[in-house]
Amino acid sequence: MKTLKWGLIGCGDIAHRRIGPALTELESCELQAVSRQHASELESCVSHLGAKRGYDDWKALLLDKTIEAVYIATPVHLHSEQTINAAESGKHVLCEKPMAMNTVECEKMIDACNRNKVQIGVAYYRRFYPVVELMKTIIAKGEIGRVMFIQINASETPLILADHPRSWLIKKEKAGGGVLMDFGCHRIEVMLNLMGRIADVKGVTGKVYPEHEVEDVATVSIKFENNACGVLTVMRGGTINRDTVYIQGTNGSIQVENLNEGSISFKTGNRSYQDTLPKAENGHLPLIESFTQAILNNKAPKVDGNVGLGVQRVIEAAYKH
Repeated sequence: MKTLKWGLIGCGDIAHRRIGPALTELESCELQAVSRQHASELESCVSHLGAKRGYDDWKALLLDKTIEAVYIATPVHLHSEQTINAAESGKHVLCEKPMAMNTVECEKMIDACNRNKVQIGVAYYRRFYPVVELMKTIIAKGEIGRVMFIQINASETPLILADHPRSWLIKKEKAGGGVLMDFGCHRIEVMLNLMGRIADVKGVTGKVYPEHEVEDVATVSIKFENNACGVLTVMRGGTINRDTVYIQGTNGSIQVENLNEGSISFKTGNRSYQDTLPKAENGHLPLIESFTQAILNNKAPKVDGNVGLGVQRVIEAAYKH
């Protein structure tokens, strides 16, 4: 069986909970090495993640000739530099979301990968949720008629403060923005996947918590090229955890009460349907498997750099208006 030899840049929470386990569980993957900025924690990271070796400098990891692809799991402000260096080292790149700090960086990343004939993917793993795939099928088959409107509401109650392990998320120079960049980007990707190309974007943001450097609430209004409209609202620090999708068509509707849990119902003129389609226990695993198979079979990833760039264009437009 063909396998892809991986390097993992960054050993934070997401690497330990999802990325590392996926890279070691999948038979198509071999985790060769990890890099960790804090040398004192490197040995435990190597052991815990099941890698063969570790580097305290990500540039040293890129010199490792046994590595064919890297997963970049670092704060957003590092994505562009690390991706470009990886591409110039001849390694395929799967980058955490959001792809970069801005569209200019995204374009440079794509260009570097194209010039060096390597592939780039972005970790929008909700593309592989069964409930998202079902929604796309329902829309494509015209079962709810022509889509008129889509609304996604996502809110998280936990606050990220200065002493949080991921406090970089509330620092503008490292995160690029707040809730839109952090988890709003995932829902924008879902919208683009389901609805297609965008004609216009307007956004408003708010910073209710003064200790945050970035927005903790945002609403984005979107007009799609098919003349349907969409609204996305994301917030952090309220009292309700929510992750809903509502789609209204000319002949029916789709309702998802919890996107992560996969609960869905839809109604048309002559039938109704209700089910729960849970995601994989490790949400990153289908993403990494899909990217790996694309590389092994010399194909473009399903969630490539253009997907990441498209999401970033929406975020940038929302921040400007």
